[in-house]
Amino acid sequence: MGFTEIFVSTHDEALRRAAALESGGAAAPGALRIADISDFEIERLGDLAGAAVHAAGSNYELAMVDVSSDALLGVPDAMVRVLADLLSYETEGEGNVLEDVAEGWAAEEDMPFGADQALGHVRRLAELAAGVDPTSRAGLYVWTA
Repeated sequence: MGFTEIFVSTHDEALRRAAALESGGAAAPGALRIADISDFEIERLGDLAGAAVHAAGSNYELAMVDVSSDALLGVPDAMVRVLADLLSYETEGEGNVLEDVAEGWAAEEDMPFGADQALGHVRRLAELAAGVDPTSRAGLYVWTA
């Protein structure tokens, strides 16, 4: 299995980035690159995050954004919001929602990393999501090799 890269950009920039990745390009500055996972694992993370911030039931399915690249997928707005919410969501009690989601994600079948590494990935992905400005034309994109 290859890798998945998650990044924030405009649609046109995302298409250029996908073309570069398909040609073997290095990780983009500011992007999150995770080895040995696919878009399915990102969707599962969306489901876990949605449940954790009490937004379960929304559509967290990644969508193809352009016929020029079937490896480039867009993250739906609902998933961007729940991922960003992981950084500030407060629970009653001692729990940390971001850590709980990371542990749950790491426990998914066939995940290639443990809870500690998952925590870093989830935190970075939540930071990327929080950086998406809803008033701009930028979005969160996933490219999977």
